Amino acid sequence: MGECMNIGIFDSLPMWGIYIGMTLTLLLSFEVGYQISNYTAVHDDKEGFNSTGPMVGGLLAMLAFVLAFTFSMASSQHNLRKVNVLKEANIIGTAYLRADLIGDRDETKIKQLIKEYVDIRLYAIQMGMAGINRDIVKKSLTRSVEIQEKLWAQASSVSKKEPNINTGLFVQSINDIIDVHQKRVTAGLYNRIPSSVLLLLLIISILTMMTMGSQAKLAKSRRLTALIPLILAFTALTTVVIDLDRPFEGMITVGQEAMIDLQSSLNRTSK
Repeated sequence: MGECMNIGIFDSLPMWGIYIGMTLTLLLSFEVGYQISNYTAVHDDKEGFNSTGPMVGGLLAMLAFVLAFTFSMASSQHNLRKVNVLKEANIIGTAYLRADLIGDRDETKIKQLIKEYVDIRLYAIQMGMAGINRDIVKKSLTRSVEIQEKLWAQASSVSKKEPNINTGLFVQSINDIIDVHQKRVTAGLYNRIPSSVLLLLLIISILTMMTMGSQAKLAKSRRLTALIPLILAFTALTTVVIDLDRPFEGMITVGQEAMIDLQSSLNRTSK
């Protein structure tokens, strides 16, 4: 199974770089619109000013809709990642406890594998959050799959030797571990806001600022005291959307407390 991260169009940039870059881009777009109108508008074009009003309003409404749409997508995926962390911790903890229901010899080996699995899962997440080379994260995820295969082999062996309710419950727990792992990988690495949607948001933002710049020229006022706070606020919201869409890096991350607590609990019980 490939464990390749889905790279977003802005993932190579730090959050502060995205914020500053978008702010400057929108300010430049406003100025471009202002200068275009400066060369094309007649000296006193009240009709032109009145006609641009509905255009600016329409573009602002469209911009608000696309921003709300992308924020909803990013927020939903972020919440799903949080839910999956707790779900995985509970499922792994259940599998560890159900290992007590099988033979002592198999129990020891299986519990060691589960402990290693928790350690490698946390390691992969922590390396990702620290911005470590993605190859290390990929290797950690590959090791997770290898441990899953070993756990499944152990579960199958136990089930064949002692086919009863207890071993059936344990086999189900191992199957749940494999399922929730794939859910976390899919939600964290693959389900991202499509690049086309982010590009559309950027393009509409630029067109809106250009139209507002044109309107400002027709009104003979740049109105920077109102424009700059508007751009800063919009850029802040867009940056939050991009931050929510990132699986690891950024100011908004998914807490791993449930997995950390599980790791501590397994370390205590194994002593």
